[in-house]
Amino acid sequence: MPPRAAAALLALSALALPAAAQPGGPVRLGEFQSWTAATYQEAGQKVCYAFAAASRAEGVPGREARGVLLVVTHRPGSRDQVAVRSGFPHGRGAEPKLSVGASEHSLYTNRDTAFVNPGQARAVVAALRGGREAVVRGPGPNGRGTASETFPLAGFGSAYDAISRECPAPAPARR
Repeated sequence: MPPRAAAALLALSALALPAAAQPGGPVRLGEFQSWTAATYQEAGQKVCYAFAAASRAEGVPGREARGVLLVVTHRPGSRDQVAVRSGFPHGRGAEPKLSVGASEHSLYTNRDTAFVNPGQARAVVAALRGGREAVVRGPGPNGRGTASETFPLAGFGSAYDAISRECPAPAPARR
């Protein structure tokens, strides 16, 4: 998993702790229906992210939907990073698909996380803003069977707006 993605997922798990117990840890920006928006510090820089737990996670025995997350992250110099923490190890070369309405996007994987190609990120965020639910389907653990995760999108637009206000895009350079 890319180090930045691992740090974001670690920050997500820390949100379960009371804020007083997390000096310098994640700061919750708000709850927006099914989505939560938050920030944390990474190498002295503010990172903003929105996430939702799956409403359904099927195809992997013993996996709980609440541990499966869809995350959109803004970092300095990199916006709209979209990742899914699946909760199981993906097989080598696995390429799950993310579907929102009629749009479908291929993901690449590393360990237990699937990522949207940066070139598709804006299209995926636009689909998430306009969709009702997002579904990820692909090979199950180590390429066996099929796994699927369903994420509600109610509140995504508001959560995305909250992280975009907190971590605004840099102004274009003047010439």
